[in-house]
Amino acid sequence: MIPPIARRGLFLAPLLWLAGCNTVVLNPSGDIAAQQAHLVVVSTLLMLLIIVPVMFLICLFAWRYRKSNTAAEYKPNWDHSTKLELLIWGAPLLIVIVLGLITWIYTHLLDPYRPLSRIDENRPVAAGVKPLEVQVVAMDWKWMFIYPEQGIATVNELVTPIDVPVRFHMTSSSVMNAFYIPALAGMVYTMPGMETQLNAVMNKVGVYDGFSSNYSGAGFSDMKFKYHGVSQAEFDSWVEKTRAGGALTRAGFAALDKPTIKHPIMHFGSVDKGLYDLVLNRCVAEGSVCINAQMEQDAMRMQAAAAAKELPKDVCTPKVAAATPQPLRKE
Repeated sequence: MIPPIARRGLFLAPLLWLAGCNTVVLNPSGDIAAQQAHLVVVSTLLMLLIIVPVMFLICLFAWRYRKSNTAAEYKPNWDHSTKLELLIWGAPLLIVIVLGLITWIYTHLLDPYRPLSRIDENRPVAAGVKPLEVQVVAMDWKWMFIYPEQGIATVNELVTPIDVPVRFHMTSSSVMNAFYIPALAGMVYTMPGMETQLNAVMNKVGVYDGFSSNYSGAGFSDMKFKYHGVSQAEFDSWVEKTRAGGALTRAGFAALDKPTIKHPIMHFGSVDKGLYDLVLNRCVAEGSVCINAQMEQDAMRMQAAAAAKELPKDVCTPKVAAATPQPLRKE
């Protein structure tokens, strides 16, 4: 027979499994994620200022006004207390105001579109530093990363140097998805025909997990990749090795865009010029019309119709993308 105390302890045994957990969200390696973790901690502590006293008072009232406690004061006609009203409503109101202020500040400070102003809490971004550009395409069910400045591309592998600002331009080739590297920054959605951005920086050398955090079909659970934070010298060496790979053409992308599960890592030493813009504007296939070109044609027709009706041109003149492939709109 198991002693009663030991039986009660068995209910706590599953908590031992948490001992090996890596709480990466609260202990990240990138500055943006670290600021987000700080916001989570501060918000939680502020809310506990209300939750903890309430839970304590519930237990206190239940014990003090139990049926067997005949010494407790009994006031059947009591219905109001100004002090209690101020405490019950005033304290939560102050917490909500402080939380709202902090949320407003961090919403603008950690805007994923906002260029970085610092590398970490002790180092600002030096003047004239240009962020590394990485173009991200969410596919079924894999991730493609294009490095336009280096002229290379990879599938299911992301490599960036540490302490260097990185600007991700993201879209999807099929359905809406979500790009998430917990150690680097928060989750940002990707959508077909639209572009989103993320500015972030990694501060520690290491290998981190990246994955899709939005259900997108049968292969969603295996839509993962490894993110390598490396030194600048290691990054330069990796780029040179990657350039020895094959070419990524429009036809090659179309073949790669077919749904696959647990797709292996791939490297491409060259990429067709403007491939990301073609993916963004939904015109990778030869002979297809790009969305931005279609919008320009529609705008010209609207202008012609407005002129025919002698209407002011600014009534029917939308802002359109340039003749070269450009992002349509950003969310």
